[in-house]
Amino acid sequence: MNGISDSESLRAHYGTVHPLAERKVLTRLDVHCRRFIALSPFAVLATSDGAGHVDASPRGDAPGFVAVPDDFSLLLPDRPGNNRVDSYGNVVAHPGVGLLFFVPGINETLRVNGDARVVTEGSLLGPLAAQGKVPSAGLLIAVKEAFFHCAKALMRSQLWDPATRVERKVFPTLGKIIADQTRAMPDAEADELVEAGYRNNLY
Repeated sequence: MNGISDSESLRAHYGTVHPLAERKVLTRLDVHCRRFIALSPFAVLATSDGAGHVDASPRGDAPGFVAVPDDFSLLLPDRPGNNRVDSYGNVVAHPGVGLLFFVPGINETLRVNGDARVVTEGSLLGPLAAQGKVPSAGLLIAVKEAFFHCAKALMRSQLWDPATRVERKVFPTLGKIIADQTRAMPDAEADELVEAGYRNNLY
């Protein structure tokens, strides 16, 4: 099987980087980055434990749920989840993170890379309360790189096109999937457990 195993061969395979692609990378958040983050209700957080084990986790809330204290930092609140804390465990071991911000209806995305630390100070997290509940923790991210990603991937996927939406009934519920994979409880019980979490534990 043919493949590429070193950086020099990789660059030779793809050719030179377009000058604009090199120059667009910022070391801070400019007005366009800040506006995009303010419009974004959803982001993907990528982390690594530094030993080659990586994780990507969806993060979402009302538009602008990620705070921008200044041009060089982000504050990402942690909402209730399953308490696996995969991302936070990685950050404690290795601070490097990547964020990919999405805005419904806009095909371009924003990539932000930096170093994160887990914070619990009420003075930082209080302003990020949702439905009266202050997050118990958050990630304070020191921005190292920020740049907009072209629209090709979202254009090819037609992500925002209503005509491409999949009817929910064509795929099993999360409860059914968990019941099948764990064999820990009946489908109906697992479905009710998941739905109760959605109803009562979003915040």
